[in-house]
Amino acid sequence: MVHALLTHLDASPTPFHAVDVLARRLAAAGFTPLSPTGTWDEAPARSSAYVVRDGALVAWVGGTGPRPGRGRLVGAHTDSPCLRVRPQPDTGVLGYRQVGVEVYGSPILASWADRDLGLAGRVVVRHGAATEVRLFRTAHAVLRVPLLAIHLDRDANEGLRLDRQQHLQPVWALGDPAPGDVAAWLGEQVGAAPEDVCAWDVSAFDLQPAALVGRDQELLASARLDNQVSCFAAVEALLARHAAGSGDLAVVALFDHEEVGSTTATGADGAWLAQVLERRALAAGDDRRTWLEDLAGSQLLSADMAHAVHPNYPERHEPGHRVRPGAGPAVKHNENARYATTATSAAAFVAACGTADVPVQHYSHHGALPCGSTIGPLAAAGLALDTVDVGAPMLSMHSAREVMAVADVAPTVAAFTAWWGAPTA
Repeated sequence: MVHALLTHLDASPTPFHAVDVLARRLAAAGFTPLSPTGTWDEAPARSSAYVVRDGALVAWVGGTGPRPGRGRLVGAHTDSPCLRVRPQPDTGVLGYRQVGVEVYGSPILASWADRDLGLAGRVVVRHGAATEVRLFRTAHAVLRVPLLAIHLDRDANEGLRLDRQQHLQPVWALGDPAPGDVAAWLGEQVGAAPEDVCAWDVSAFDLQPAALVGRDQELLASARLDNQVSCFAAVEALLARHAAGSGDLAVVALFDHEEVGSTTATGADGAWLAQVLERRALAAGDDRRTWLEDLAGSQLLSADMAHAVHPNYPERHEPGHRVRPGAGPAVKHNENARYATTATSAAAFVAACGTADVPVQHYSHHGALPCGSTIGPLAAAGLALDTVDVGAPMLSMHSAREVMAVADVAPTVAAFTAWWGAPTA
């Protein structure tokens, strides 16, 4: 399973690639692909199906109990902080050709410097009288953000500060910038003429592959652990639920744009999941009243990575809630609703883990530090669902390269699988 996760991480440099990889896995297992704009038939709505929209995916295994629309959901997000290519990216000075980028989300900026970066994403191209979307990723490094030499900044080790506008524009060639250069290069990547390139969603990504590291290879280091580990674990558990056959409704909802607030058409603060769930229920023959009743009796697990206690900064963690790597997934609590966990949802998750002998930890943020958030509160508010926030522990969150314990991969998948194995009221 760990090596399958490594493969997934390397194949998912952008949300579009992650969703494409996971959709292919679902299709290979017998899930029916549905069009986000087409008509849905009763058979797939009542069985196993999925729908993709841009960098988001919703998949389900239909319920076989007396209330086939009532069940449990697992939600996660497909995006990670990164550098994204601007719409007019051709720039550079003093004999360097550079690519104009904008910071996406809240990355640890210095972690993106002096690192071999590729480019990946989707390009919209003209195809006859219409347009089509094509994915690409480079196999070699094409960008680098060079730091200033220590001889020219003697105070760098006393507190390096990088300006998002000035210091993070990567170099990709020598010479003077040429208008249309990047667009033409993108066209080459997807097999289109420069004049047929309409627009793009393209990101820089770390080319170093995911790897097992440490004396005994107990650690997993990779880009995008936050939150591809949760996406992988959710789909892995859904495939197990699909193979098991009978049971309550099980849904995976993978949203985009969590790192920038989720207020988009495919974000958790939008209407898409509610629309998909209602369309599924109506296609399966339920009326809206039945769907709303079933929804009210359902529960959501919001899956996002958790902060493992840092050995060099223990004072940054709440003393009574220091989550350890390798000790199982953590339930994330916050009394100011930055996480959506309630007493009832936490109890439900702990009970599910108990059926699978999965150890559970509890995370609460340091009281003097601002707390991050997840899709949990937004999805909980949008659907009025009792929700628990859960995550595997990790270090270096929002770095270009993050790290977690190998020993937490299988228990996270087992916990999500058990979440669907436990009966709902």
